[in-house]
Amino acid sequence: MPQVRESPAQQYQRYRRLLAQQPLPAALVDLDAVDANLARMLAPVRAAGRTLRLATKSVRVPDLLRYLVDHSQGTIRGLMTYCAAETAFLAQQGHDDLLLAYPTARPHDAQLLAQANRTATAAVVVDDVAQLAVLDRAATDAKTLIPVVIELDLAYRLLGQLHLGVRRSPLRDTAAVVELAEQLAKFPSLRLHGLMGYEAHVAGLTDRNPFTRWSNLGKRLLKRRAIPDIARRRAEVRQALQTRGFQVELFNGGGTGSLASSLADSALTEVTAGSGFLGSLLFDAYAGQAWEPALCFALQVVRRPAPGIVTCHGGGFVASGEAGPDKLPRPWLPEKLELLDMEGAGEVQTPLRHPADVQLELGDPVFFRHAKAGELAEHFGEYLLVRGEAIEARAKTYRGLGQCFLG
Repeated sequence: MPQVRESPAQQYQRYRRLLAQQPLPAALVDLDAVDANLARMLAPVRAAGRTLRLATKSVRVPDLLRYLVDHSQGTIRGLMTYCAAETAFLAQQGHDDLLLAYPTARPHDAQLLAQANRTATAAVVVDDVAQLAVLDRAATDAKTLIPVVIELDLAYRLLGQLHLGVRRSPLRDTAAVVELAEQLAKFPSLRLHGLMGYEAHVAGLTDRNPFTRWSNLGKRLLKRRAIPDIARRRAEVRQALQTRGFQVELFNGGGTGSLASSLADSALTEVTAGSGFLGSLLFDAYAGQAWEPALCFALQVVRRPAPGIVTCHGGGFVASGEAGPDKLPRPWLPEKLELLDMEGAGEVQTPLRHPADVQLELGDPVFFRHAKAGELAEHFGEYLLVRGEAIEARAKTYRGLGQCFLG
C-alpha cells in the first residue's frame, strides 16, 4: 500500500489532483489507509480468538460499513448501533446481528426493535426495569422476542466516592445487575442475551493530548489503576449470573482506545471498535495508538486577507463532548497550516496561518481532519472513496440517504 507511505507533500498533490473537478467542500476516504487500519485492528483480535463488533456511530455510511465487514474475513461479526431507528434501518439493509448500545423507553422505538427481530437478532441495552415493560409490550404485539443486554457501569470510584468516568448505567455492582436479570425473567417476550461493560474512562480518555499536557500523566495512572478493577468486576458479574442459571451468550466491552486491555479480559466474548478504522484526529492523542488518517474533508481557499494568511470557505465542524481545542477540526494537508486562535473553525469561513514556504492559490483545496470519525458524516451527503489516483465510488452517508437518526 504505497499510498500510505508517501510523503505529506506527495499525498497533498495526489488528493489535489483527485478533487480537481469536484465541488468543495468534499469528504474523502482513502481506502488504502482504511485497509492498513483494518489489518492493524483485526490482527490482535484474531490472535486473542475473539470477534469484533463494529460501532456504526463511528462510520454512518452503509457502503463503508459493508466494506469493513466484507474485508474482515469473518472477524467483524455484528454491528453496534446508536438508536432504534438506525437499528431498524440496518436490519432492512440485511445486517442480522445488531446491538443497540443505548437504552430506550419510547414505545415507537420498542416497536422498531420488535419489527427488526423478525429478520435479525436486534438486541438492546437496558439498565432500568422501567425500560423492560415498554420493550415487552412491543415484542408481544409483534409476536417476537427482543434480546436484552444488561449494562454494568464500570466508572472508577476513587476511595469509593469520587466518580471518574462518564455517566452511563446506574447499575454499579453485581447485585444490581442480578436483580435486573431476575426482573427481566418475568417478561415473557424478552430474553437475556448478555452483558455490556464499557470502560469509557479507558477507551475514551486521551492521555497524549497536546492541549492538556499537564494532565496526561494523571490520566495514564488512572487507566493503569482502572483496568484491573474493570476486569475484576466483569468477572464477578458474569460468574454471579451463571451461578444463578442465567446464560451469558454475549459480553461486550471495549473501544478503539482500549482494544489491548479489552482483548486481555477473559470475561468478554467480543470487543467493539469503530474510530480506528478511519483514524480520526482525536486518536492521535492516545498513547500507544497508531492509525493511518483515512478520513478528511477539503475546503477551498477563497481569500488571502493578509500576508501569511488564507481563508477557506466553511469548516465549522466541531466535535461533541467537553468543549476545547481538541474538538476542533485541524488543517492537515498541506502541512504547517494553523487555525487562528481568535477565529477557530467557522461555519462559513476558516482563516489559516501559513509559513512562507507553503504557497496556496485561490481555489486550492486544504484538507482537514475531524476530531471524531462518525460525526463528519452529519455534514456531508456522500464520501468520495479513493484509492491511488482514482475515485472508486461515491458512498452515501446516512444523511445523504435521508436518514437523520439523531435529530
